[in-house]
Amino acid sequence: MSTRTTNDIGLGLLRQPKHLAFGPGQRAQLPHLVRGIGGRALICTDERMASSEVFAEIVAALRDSGVAVEVFDGVEAELPRDNLLGVVDRFSGSPVDVVIGVGGGSCLDFAKVAAILLARGGDVRDLYGENRVAGPGLPMIAVPTTGGTGAEITCISVVYDADLGMKVGIASPYLEAHAAVVDPELTISCPRGLTAATGADALSHLIESFTARAKNPGTDHIEQHLYVGKNLLADVYARQGLGLLNTSLERLAADLTDLGARSDTMLAAMSAGMAINTAGTAAAHAIQSPIGALTHTAHGFGVGALLPYVMRYNLPAREPEFAEIADVLGVGTGADQVARARAAIVRVEEILAALDVPLNLRDLGLRPEHFEVVAEQAMKATRLTANNPRELTHDSVVEILKRGYADDRSWWDL
Repeated sequence: MSTRTTNDIGLGLLRQPKHLAFGPGQRAQLPHLVRGIGGRALICTDERMASSEVFAEIVAALRDSGVAVEVFDGVEAELPRDNLLGVVDRFSGSPVDVVIGVGGGSCLDFAKVAAILLARGGDVRDLYGENRVAGPGLPMIAVPTTGGTGAEITCISVVYDADLGMKVGIASPYLEAHAAVVDPELTISCPRGLTAATGADALSHLIESFTARAKNPGTDHIEQHLYVGKNLLADVYARQGLGLLNTSLERLAADLTDLGARSDTMLAAMSAGMAINTAGTAAAHAIQSPIGALTHTAHGFGVGALLPYVMRYNLPAREPEFAEIADVLGVGTGADQVARARAAIVRVEEILAALDVPLNLRDLGLRPEHFEVVAEQAMKATRLTANNPRELTHDSVVEILKRGYADDRSWWDL
């Protein structure tokens, strides 16, 4: 079914941190932001970032300004539940005024949840789902060091629960950062693989938010749900982000030290965070989660590998939007709507290929015997599947997987 939805009520909605600083060198604002909240900070980061010179400079600047700093440098990739139990065991009862997340998406997601648990107690499992957080946690400041996840903006953290064998989302306005300091200089040391994966993630956020289902929600729905569908203000950020990534990712593929390209990519990733925070993500993210659990591949590579096939599946329900993306990306000029829409999808694939992102699921390690369980798990992510512009079923997910495995990039025939 490819029934089209439109934003008939003209809704525009954004959620964002109270204070947002962007630009090279803006990490210098961090001591001033922290002192405005309190004098005792807990920084959550990973081992790689904690050993870097720039991290030492951040800690020194905070301490020089009179802030007492504790560091938890044990954040693990993909955010295992046990990892969060570790920070609670270590710092529960300690005097902490503000939690600072420094690092990639896992570090920022970790800091968001840690800020809740340290303030309110309880088990992280009590927070799984949407709007299960009972109230505010400690103020949290997000300092991203990768250009892709948008976690500095979003009100969602994703936790891997080993007992459940899957990733689970925690979605609540109370996870929103108090402030975000987005400094592109912090991404200069980001290696090629991580740059590619996070870049693909940002691209997927922009495409899925701009082509998301329009829900025309009432006030009760807006109050009860984070994802309210495609809307006017999210679209502004999606267009901006797509225009930036159209050139910046290929420039980064050629030169990882290009600060201008790093800045454009990080601004695009931040814009993507602004877009998905209300419009949401959809099929590519729902399907990637079980694939990632099976293949142990990076989230960004998973959504990137799925995009060619998910976009083709969604095209019948979002032809005008894909044609508009073509205009933003400067392709298909003068062609009819169908040709422009297809040109946009091909251009997205070109950008992904420049980053050496896998463009089929076989290269991720997925196998045909996995298709049924992946489809079953993907359909459980109802917050995401309900956001997809074209109705998803178990069988349609299996078909997407078959095409992705076979590298079948023919146009989807209704």
